[in-house]
Order: sequence, then C-alpha cells, then structure tokens
Amino acid sequence: MLKDFFGKKKKKYASIPSEQGKLEVPEGLMKKCIGCHKIYYRKEMHKNVNVCPNCDYHHSLTAWERIESLFDEGTFEEWDKQMTTTNPLDFPEYEEKIEKDRLKTGLNEGVVTGKGSIDGQLTAFCVMDASFRMGSMGSVMGEKIARAIENAKNESMPLIIFTASGGARMQEGVLSLMQMTKTSVAIKRFSEAGGLMISVMTHPTTGGVSASFASSGDYNFAEPGALIGFAGRRIIEQTIREKLPDDFQTAEFLLKHGQLDKVVHRHEMKSLLTTLLMMHGKGGENA
Repeated sequence: MLKDFFGKKKKKYASIPSEQGKLEVPEGLMKKCIGCHKIYYRKEMHKNVNVCPNCDYHHSLTAWERIESLFDEGTFEEWDKQMTTTNPLDFPEYEEKIEKDRLKTGLNEGVVTGKGSIDGQLTAFCVMDASFRMGSMGSVMGEKIARAIENAKNESMPLIIFTASGGARMQEGVLSLMQMTKTSVAIKRFSEAGGLMISVMTHPTTGGVSASFASSGDYNFAEPGALIGFAGRRIIEQTIREKLPDDFQTAEFLLKHGQLDKVVHRHEMKSLLTTLLMMHGKGGENA
C-alpha cells in the first residue's frame, strides 16, 4: 500500500494573469516568483498555497497559512500561546528584536503548537515560522515543542512537525543548544510509548533543528527544493577541501542519499498526511 500513495500525482496549477492584467494592477497586489522571476497576483499565489504556477518554486508559508492549508476549519486548538521569550543572558537589544518580530508576525515565538483534524484525523501539531527570528531555536521554542510532544503522548495522538529554522539562537547561548537534547529526549519517550511522528522539513531547516527533532520522525519528508543541513556549505568545503555538488543540502539530494523518505509537493501534502494518519489510527493496517 505504501508504494501506492508514495507515487507521483498530477499537479494542479492556478491560472496565470495576462500581461495586460499585470500592467493594470496597482503596486502591492503582485508577487514576483523567487525561482523564475515571473509576476503574479498575490491572491492567485495564495490560492495556489504559495507555489509558483510556472516553475513550481515553493515560497515560504507563515505558521498560520500552513495551518489554514491543512486543518479542517474550526478544529485547531492552540497550546501554550501565552509563552513568551525573555532575555536570560541579558543580551544587548535582544528584547527589542523579539518585540519587533512579535509585532511583525503576530506570534509570541517562532512556533505554533496545538491539535486539530486533517480530513477528520485528529493529530497534534508543531509548525515553525521562519519569519520570527529566522525560526531559530530558543529556550521557549524548545519548551513549546517538548510540551507538544508530551501532550501528544498523554492524549495518544500522532504528531506532525513542520520545521523551518536557521538553527540555534545565538542570543541564548548554551540554553539554546540544550533544546536539541530536550526535544530529542521527548521524542524518544513519545516513540517508546508507541507514538507516530511525521517530520516535514521546509526551506530552510538547518543547524541544531536539522540535527535533532527534524530528523527523528518515523516518516521524514521535505518540500521540493528545501535547504536542509547542519553546517554551511562554505564551511564544509573549507573543512574537507573539496567542491560540493550544486544540489548539495537540497531535499532532492538528501532523498537520493537515503536521508528522506519522500519529497512531497505542497499540493499533495494534505492527502499524504491523511493517508498516513488513517493507516496508523485505530483500525488502520499499522494500528
């Protein structure tokens, strides 16, 4: 059965506005694709879940855009929304930067956690947002993810984590690095209790996040073209004194070398997650 839903499916694209239509649209209502540099209506791009209709480039989604694209309406219940980051090491201007990101994103931290239904299948959920401190892992983010894993274990629910991160948060020093251990231990306990974890890596997933919970799923997926890795390309090349392939640290490169189970197009994500949740749920073939 696995090979049936891991196969390719036909992609559906939104319509592309005409050249005349582009000229008549006021500035601010258009979006240029990072991949092919064509210009589209923002509304059309949003309908296409921020995937370019021309070149298939997967533009980033905010945490709430991703939740909206996956969860059944009215079923999402957020956890630990009130948790906010402080300045444990008295790092200069850190609090001001956090406040700026709060105002910009409407989030208290770079991850939203909770539970909800995807096509009627109840699941716990963590979705990271790279627009908040580049999704860097601070102590509050690590605590929210660890609590979500614990809640999933206590309520006997599967867990899906969407990652998007630049790595550890330098303003919190060793406290940030400790979150790798905290989240990894929480996932180990969850797994030992029989829990199902699905990890979906989006662009970018780097540093401590890629080295800890992002790579610890029972299923490890990624979006097309996502940058995934630990150290930077230049540092690795200087260390090994070799030129790396052009597609190094992309989702496709990792799939080719056995570090991912599948690269999943955003249009196919909901269907794939639904199938896996049904398979592993009560009455499913892997229950």
